[in-house]
Amino acid sequence: MQGREDFGTLKWAMIEDLVAGAKFFFRLPSFLRQAVNVEEARAILCRRLERREEDFLAFVRQGIYDRSRNPLRTLLRCVGCEYGDLARLVRGEGVEGALLMLFRRGVYLTVDEFKGRQPVRRGSTTFTVNPGQLRNPLTSVHFVKQSGGSRGKGIQVGLGLASVRDRAVNLALFLAARGGLGWRHALWGVPGRSSIHILLRFTAGGAVPIRWFSQVDPAAAGLHPRYRWSVRVMRWGSLVGGVPLPSPEYVSLEDPLPIARWMAETLRSGSTPHLFTFVSSAVRLCRVAGRAGIELDGAKLWVTGEPVTAERLAVIRAVGAEPTPQYGASESGSPIGYGCLRAAFPDDLHLLQDLHAMIQPGPDGPASGLPPLALLISSLSSTAPFTLLNVSLGDQAVMERRRCGCPLETLGWTAHLHALRSFEKLTAGGVVFLDAEVIRVLEEVLPSRFGGGPTDYQLVEDEAQDGQPRLRLLVHPSVGPLSPAEVADAFLAAVSAGSGAERVVGHVWRDGKFLRVERRPPLAMASGKILHLHSVPTTASGSPAS
Repeated sequence: MQGREDFGTLKWAMIEDLVAGAKFFFRLPSFLRQAVNVEEARAILCRRLERREEDFLAFVRQGIYDRSRNPLRTLLRCVGCEYGDLARLVRGEGVEGALLMLFRRGVYLTVDEFKGRQPVRRGSTTFTVNPGQLRNPLTSVHFVKQSGGSRGKGIQVGLGLASVRDRAVNLALFLAARGGLGWRHALWGVPGRSSIHILLRFTAGGAVPIRWFSQVDPAAAGLHPRYRWSVRVMRWGSLVGGVPLPSPEYVSLEDPLPIARWMAETLRSGSTPHLFTFVSSAVRLCRVAGRAGIELDGAKLWVTGEPVTAERLAVIRAVGAEPTPQYGASESGSPIGYGCLRAAFPDDLHLLQDLHAMIQPGPDGPASGLPPLALLISSLSSTAPFTLLNVSLGDQAVMERRRCGCPLETLGWTAHLHALRSFEKLTAGGVVFLDAEVIRVLEEVLPSRFGGGPTDYQLVEDEAQDGQPRLRLLVHPSVGPLSPAEVADAFLAAVSAGSGAERVVGHVWRDGKFLRVERRPPLAMASGKILHLHSVPTTASGSPAS
């Protein structure tokens, strides 16, 4: 009976994939033929900023107040805030002022509440959130991504081509400010819909990528077939639309020289190469290029997915390349902040205030279970994948308004973020991993094979002095004699079981040699807790704190 149910579930998932693929294929050609130009993008941005309060209220009314099952509607009802009350609050205090007042009255979701890992408790009201209840009912879905998190399963994030186009408006303006619309654009990431999303956003912003480098071979044994057919659907749709997009070329983290050579050849031809990739991937690329004597003076890198530190930037700049950071989250539709072009900090970012509103708990944070510098994000766009209203995605940063004099400020993006760090999830090689499975491996798989108990194994993320990400698997000395290589192999084999994102994670970690086994007791927090997944804090310069 169970086998029949599993087959039925699999069959239904395949049907959903086929339907989504068909919708995507038929919509894609017209989407690609309608790229946003800079003049149009500038007019759209001005209109968004002018209508920011009205757009926010319209989105909240249609996406939250008109949806009785939306958990945020429940929170607003708990504090007696009807739509008319919110409208008066926004017109009197502004969007951020209204959001801060709502937060102080209990209208917010911590990352654990948002992802359904912890019940929402406000006074006498208690309920559990299903993230699906927060999906935006106003937008069509053409493909699905999976977000990452550190203490549970990822969330399925439905994205529509209208959402991609909305965010392409900002991309076009950002590249124009950098003088980069005529650059030779490329992507180096992992296969799947996240990379497709990036390729489409570039194309819709008038910057069609010419190369797509993949850190994992899409034809690798064991990967789910959707990794291959999604690429084919995009490729066929782009050919029909007359805007051909590149097919993925396998270039491993272990040997990124093909990318370095492409960038060098592009520079010699008089053009500017521009690579969008993970922060640590850029570091790896530039280190290998430096050792090979390949200079990349004038090459441009757009880096994302991990903390941007002074040490990492120094490695990239040592070969002459110029890095610029981006901050994003799948749940928000992706980009949240673009790197300042006159940066005062390694990760100095301009908040994209036309699409997002952001507040922080401040001194009231501890009472809510949030750090004072936690970022609470609210959606302003009707094409956002979720109806976010004071929702924490697990990140914190210093947020301030200051004058920098860069072109992004003149566009109207005046709020800055820096010292951006996650307080709930770990990444390596740009890949956010889901610790529900990692905890099972640490508590069950490794002890059953090598001995010890559930507190004898711990995964620690920090950064080496050269800026490379590092995962250390700590094994308590009391476990007894063992082979570090065998422990590492067993860990990677267990966390990469399956054919989807977990297999991609396994390939990236193995190829990148991120994992090192150390014989020492697991690290404890100041509170005395020993977490399964431990992130070593960094100093202001980006070095791991002692």
